[in-house]
Amino acid sequence: MNSDKPNQLLPLILQAIDTSKILWWKFFDWLAVISWSYLVFISFVVLIIAATLGLGSWVPFCVFSSILIKSLAGGKRRADIAANAAAVRANMEALERRALEAEMASLQAQIEPHFLFNTLALIGQLIETDPEQASVVHAHLIKYLRAALPQIREQGGGKLGQQMDLCRAYLNIMQARMQERLSYDIDYPAELQQLPFPSMMIQTLVENAIKHGLEPKTDGGHIQISARKGESEIIVEVCDNGMGIDLQAEEGIGLKNIRERLKVLYGFRASLNIEVPKLGGAQMSLHIPV
Repeated sequence: MNSDKPNQLLPLILQAIDTSKILWWKFFDWLAVISWSYLVFISFVVLIIAATLGLGSWVPFCVFSSILIKSLAGGKRRADIAANAAAVRANMEALERRALEAEMASLQAQIEPHFLFNTLALIGQLIETDPEQASVVHAHLIKYLRAALPQIREQGGGKLGQQMDLCRAYLNIMQARMQERLSYDIDYPAELQQLPFPSMMIQTLVENAIKHGLEPKTDGGHIQISARKGESEIIVEVCDNGMGIDLQAEEGIGLKNIRERLKVLYGFRASLNIEVPKLGGAQMSLHIPV
């Protein structure tokens, strides 16, 4: 029986040691992050209570030891805690970014089935009524797919020139559907073509302009896409002279998606701005850091 007591006590001793280590590091971390003024205040209160209760000299010793530990090692420990917290935040942001990029790659792989189906249906209709125009729309669809597929393989990456080519092919197809009710112009310096730019964002703004601005308007309208380089950012504007936009109304899924992607990819360094020009319509601008 007596020989079993050391075997029974050993796990308890080890557990007590582990618990002591945990409590020590929690106390050390607390000591490292609190301010000096707060520590002095706590120490003063503890000394008063200890003197009132007659707890002896060990309490002042503990208080003095705490102050000494904070003086010698508190700064380094506080820096370690801050570095660890920053690393955790960076890892979380990286995971969010990868998850968003995977989601966007999946969405791009679908390439809006209803858009493709409508385009194929239009080609089928034009084959019977206007074969020459059907051939033109078919060529525009091929250009659209050629611009979109590389971005799918790159999992959401792309260049500004690719995004403009994608929008041009998309607008040509929509122009075949809307006929004279849609006109557009794309203008940007050639030196911006190879600059990195998040995929599908410009096209989303174009789709929003057509759906909410030009299609509801009897005589349609015009879309102007332009890009320029600022001091430390690329600015892309999509303007239309359609029905306008209610700045107080809740934004649709497309615009919300753009804002979320910008936040994940660039933090507060990127933005989507929406304005109502004096002559009517809508103006949406993307500000992307270079």
